[in-house]
Amino acid sequence: MSNVTVIGTQWGDEGKGKIVDWLASRADIVVRFQGGHNAGHTLVVGDQVYKLSLLPSGLVRGKTGVIGNGVVVDPEALLTEIDRVTAQGLTVTPETLWIAENAPLILPIHAATDRAREAARGERKIGTTGRGIGPAYEDKVARRAIRLCDLAEPETLDWKLDELLLHHNTLLAGLGADTFTKQALLDHLNRLAPRVLPFACSVWERLDEARRAGRRILFEGAQAVMLDVDHGTYPFVTSSNTIAAVAASGSGVGPSSIGFVLGIAKAYATRVGEGPFPSELHDETGRTLGQRGHEFGTVTGRPRRCGWFDAVLARRAVKVGGVNGIALTKLDVLDGLDEVKICTSYTLDGKSSTSFPASPAAQARVKPVYETMPGWSETTQGARTWADLPAQAIKYVRRIEELIEAPVTLLSTSPERDDTILMRDPFED
Repeated sequence: MSNVTVIGTQWGDEGKGKIVDWLASRADIVVRFQGGHNAGHTLVVGDQVYKLSLLPSGLVRGKTGVIGNGVVVDPEALLTEIDRVTAQGLTVTPETLWIAENAPLILPIHAATDRAREAARGERKIGTTGRGIGPAYEDKVARRAIRLCDLAEPETLDWKLDELLLHHNTLLAGLGADTFTKQALLDHLNRLAPRVLPFACSVWERLDEARRAGRRILFEGAQAVMLDVDHGTYPFVTSSNTIAAVAASGSGVGPSSIGFVLGIAKAYATRVGEGPFPSELHDETGRTLGQRGHEFGTVTGRPRRCGWFDAVLARRAVKVGGVNGIALTKLDVLDGLDEVKICTSYTLDGKSSTSFPASPAAQARVKPVYETMPGWSETTQGARTWADLPAQAIKYVRRIEELIEAPVTLLSTSPERDDTILMRDPFED
C-alpha cells in the first residue's frame, strides 16, 4: 500500500481536480501542500459542479481534507468557499478539514500590493491573478508573515502588523496606490478569527499518526511543474515550488511518505496568462481545441491559450517532478481531427535543441519541431477500456509515453469521474 502525490506537468488546468477526486475514493486523507486560492479545480459529480480553490478535492468524496503549511491561506476566501460548498451539500467542519496552524495568511494588503505591482509592470506584466499569493510568499521568506496561529495571540498580531504595514505601505505609496491602516487590518482579522481558528491544528502530527495507522494519504498539488518558481518558465511562474518533492515539506512529512508520483497532462497543451508557450496555436485548430475543451480558467475565467502536446517540456516535468506515471486527460478533445501533432524538439537560433532554455529571451525565441500523426474519426469520449479506443488514439498515447519516458497509467476520456481507464492503480505500487 502506498501514498500518492498528484502534480501537474504542464502549466496547470490539466484536469487534476477530476483525477484527485477519482483517486480520493481509494484514499483516507487528501492534502493540499502548496499554492493558494489562485489554483482552481473543477469537479463534475452528477448534476453538481464544484469549483474549489483552497479546499482539497477529497472533501467532495467525504474524505478528510488537509491544508498544509506550504499553502498561503486567504481566510476570507476560504470561508467563502466553505459556505459555497456547504450550500451544495458538503460537510466541512474542524473534524473533516484540518489546516496547519503554521500556514501563512493572505491579507487584503497582499492583494493590493500584487495588483499595484502588476499594473506598474505595464507591457512586462507577469499575468498574476492579483490575489496576493506572491506577496504573501515573500513575507513568509522575509519572516514577517502573519500565520494562522497568530490570530490566537493579540500581542503577536499587534507587532507583526506593524512590520507588515511598514513594508507594504511603503511599496503601495511608492506605486501611487492606497495604503492601509493597522486598525482596518486588525478588524478584518478579528472578524474572521473565530471562524477559522477552530480548523487550526498540528497537521504534521496528525499526518504522522495517520501514516503509522496505515491510512492512505493523497497529496494534491496545485498549478504545475512549468509554473514552478525554480523549474518553470521563470519569471512567468507561480510563487511556490510545485514539484512532488514539496509535498513533504509543505505538509510536514518525511520525503519517503509522498509515495507514487502521478503527473497529470492534457493530450494537448494550454496556458493561462503571460509567458512562453512554444507549441501554441493561433489558428482555427487552436480555437477548436479551446471550444471543445471549454478552456477557461477556473479561478480567473480567462480563456486559455491552446496548442499541441509539448513532449520536450513534459519530459522535463517527468524528470524534475519525479513522476512515476502519467494521467492523460481530455483525449476526447482531439476526436475528429484529420491529424494530430506532438512537439518533439525545438530550434533555437537555427540550431536543434531537445531542451528548453532557462533565460527568458531564449525561451521567447524557440520554435517547435513537430511530429505529425494521423487523427481518428471515432469518438473516445466516455471510453472506459483500451478496447473502446480507436487504434490511432492508442498509437498517439503510446508515442507520448515513448517521448516523455513515463508510462500513461490513467486515461481520462470525459469530465465525468467514472470515464477513466486505469492501467495501474497508484495506491497499489
